[in-house]
Order: sequence, then structure tokens, then C-alpha cells
Amino acid sequence: MPRFQRTASAATGSLPGPIQGAQPLVERPTRRPAGLRDILRDIGPHYASNGLVGLAFSASGPVAVTLTVGSLGGLTEAQLASWVFAIFLSAGAATLVMSLIYRQPLGFAWSIPGTVLLGPSLQHLSFPEVVGAFFSAGVLILTLGSSGLVRPIMAAIPVPIVMAMVAAVFLRFGTDIVSSTQADPAVAAPMVLTFLVLTAVPALGKRLPPVLGTLAAGVVAVALSSRFAISPGGAILAVPVFTVPAFTWAAQLELVIPLALTVLVVQNGQGAAVLRAAGHQPPINVFAMSSGVFSVLNAAFGAVSACVTGPTNALLTATGQKERQYTAALVYGLLSLVCALLAPTLTRLMLATPEAFILALGGIAMLRALQQAFVTAFATNFTLGALVTFVVTISGLDLFNIHAAFWGVLIGYGVSLLLERQDHAAT
Repeated sequence: MPRFQRTASAATGSLPGPIQGAQPLVERPTRRPAGLRDILRDIGPHYASNGLVGLAFSASGPVAVTLTVGSLGGLTEAQLASWVFAIFLSAGAATLVMSLIYRQPLGFAWSIPGTVLLGPSLQHLSFPEVVGAFFSAGVLILTLGSSGLVRPIMAAIPVPIVMAMVAAVFLRFGTDIVSSTQADPAVAAPMVLTFLVLTAVPALGKRLPPVLGTLAAGVVAVALSSRFAISPGGAILAVPVFTVPAFTWAAQLELVIPLALTVLVVQNGQGAAVLRAAGHQPPINVFAMSSGVFSVLNAAFGAVSACVTGPTNALLTATGQKERQYTAALVYGLLSLVCALLAPTLTRLMLATPEAFILALGGIAMLRALQQAFVTAFATNFTLGALVTFVVTISGLDLFNIHAAFWGVLIGYGVSLLLERQDHAAT
């Protein structure tokens, strides 16, 4: 039986995969699309809070990274605003469409590793050249997704190895709780205490979801400390800017393949692994094709590639019943569209909050996902390959402008094939 068809097993350490039988190129939904009546029945405070926290996460640190890279690369304020508009527009539209059709929490965002690797490139390439690479990367992602190659490649890698990569990427969110509490206890400590109390007392947690309570405690702490300093003036609504692409060999060779691999292996791989760990059956090929389509849309407005991300989907699936978690994605998607419209205002609001607020909120919201990643990676088989993957990923190895998570999976899988033959033979 092909590996991508097997079900969860303590002996193999694998996670639930798609249903048995030959699969078409475009994975079909296992349930009918959600209608308005379904949404109104399934949505609740836990799911709405997960969607809100997912949006707060995306609109804070990732936006700050985007603005930093773009500013250092010499982009104008209009180009930056257009970039933020595009990434929220594609994230919201893709999430809403996919989550409604598949009735699963399929959260899209944008490639933060891809954004980071643009930093050095913007120092010697013009922005039109970078935009040209955005277009080519989107077409390449769409082509690979349409070829049907992505699903069997991803399925060939044992789940513990992929989850070890996820654990390494997510680890910093856990350490952020400690560092933010030490650096700014007035803001972070009340958030940590609130989370512990609401989690330890189920009766309270049912009335107020722990992560939503953490968010509320953080807002109160920031207000009491008089640390909310928003800059006056500036645009309110986003005004998209089209940058005419320039296709040069230098930019294409430097950026296209790293961007495509980052989306398909690092980002979409994380997202799919997190969703499978939560009991869902993500459509891998459709993920790739959707990422390609929306990456081209992003490129039209001068923005980095779209993708499915681990952190976002970990937040959307943090609590609640599996069958109702798609409503968290719908809340996230709708709020993302609002953020696209109000991109300049949103950016100023999020950057006005203390760093400790963002770090503590993101870290607390990611705790369960981090725990699940470690359990899946090291609880059963392929543990040596998982360990090598974890170590290489967390080392920050960066070859050929390709993120360390890719090399972690590649090297960890190679070591596992060489030294864990009995585990592979048992699958």
C-alpha cells in the first residue's frame, strides 16, 4: 500500500492520510461544502477566538518582517502598503474558498522565509527584477502542483521527520514566552498567568477560551502600562500599486527555485503536517496549485509568494472539535480581507504594541502545536532521522538561499534511509 494511503499507527508513527484508493490530481472534498446554516451552527467562541488570534499573529510579527525587509530594500511607502494589501487579500480569499469547499481549517498566508531571503537580493537587484522572480516562482509552483508530483514526494517522507522540522521551526515561539516575560513582565506575566488559570480551571475555560483570555489580559496590561503608542497620520485604506516586472537571468536564477522550494516543502509541508496532526486530510496538490495561483496574484501587486503555513493552521486547530474548526479559518479569512482593505492602518496599530505582547501571545497560542510536533516526531519510529532534521533545521543552515528547514528534511531523510532501514521496511 502506498505510504500516503496508510492510516495512523503506533507502529509506524504515521498520521491519518487520505482515504484508500487511487486519487485524482485534484483531491475531492470528503464532505459537502459548508453552507450558511452549517456555519451558524458550527461557529462558537473557541473557534472565533482561534481565528482572531491567527489573524493577530499574522498581522504582527510577519508584517513587521515584511516591512523591515522592504524598507531595507529601498521600497517606497506605497510599495510596502501594496505588498501588505496583497498578502492579506490572497490569504483571506484562499482561506475562505478552500475552507468552505473542503470544510476544513485550511489557512493560507505568505512565505516568511521567502520574505527573509529577499533581504540580500534587494540590495543588488531592482524591485522590478524581484517582482519578475515572484511571477516566475508562482508559475513554477502552479506547474509542479498541476503535474501531480507534489503529493507523492511529500507522502514519501515519514511524518515524524516532517514534524521534527515543524518542531524546530515552532520552538522559538515557546522560548519567546520566557524571553518576553523576563524582558517585560508587566505585559507578559499577566498573559501567562491568565492562560494558566483558564487552562487549569475547565469551568472558566469553557466560558472564556484560554487564548482569547490571554489576548484580553495582554490588551489590559498594555493599556495600564501606557505603552500603546500609535503614530498619527498616514493612509487609512490601501491603494494597490502594480510594479511592471523585469525578467533577468540574475534574479531568476537567484530567487525562483528557492522561493518555490520554500513554499512547497517548507511552508506547505509544515501546514499539511500540522493539519494531519489535528486529524484533517489536507489536499496537497490543491494546496500547491492554489499557492501558485495566489502567488501570481501577489506578484501583480509586488508581494511575496502565497502558501499554507504551519503557525497559522496550528492556531486555527488549537482547540475545539475537528468538524467545527473550519469556522476558525472562516473568521481568519474574513478578518484578513478586512486587513487587506485597511492595510496601512492595521500595520500602524500592530507595530504600536510592545514587542512582549506579540511574542507572549504568539508563544502561548502555539504551545499545544509545539507539544504535538515533539510527540509526533519522537514518540515512535524514525527518531534518529527526526533528530537530525531537528538539529539541522534549528542550526539555521542556509545554502543557495534555501531555508534551513528544507535542508533539515533532506538531510534527516537521507540519514534515516541509511541508518533506519528497519523503520522504512516496516512501513
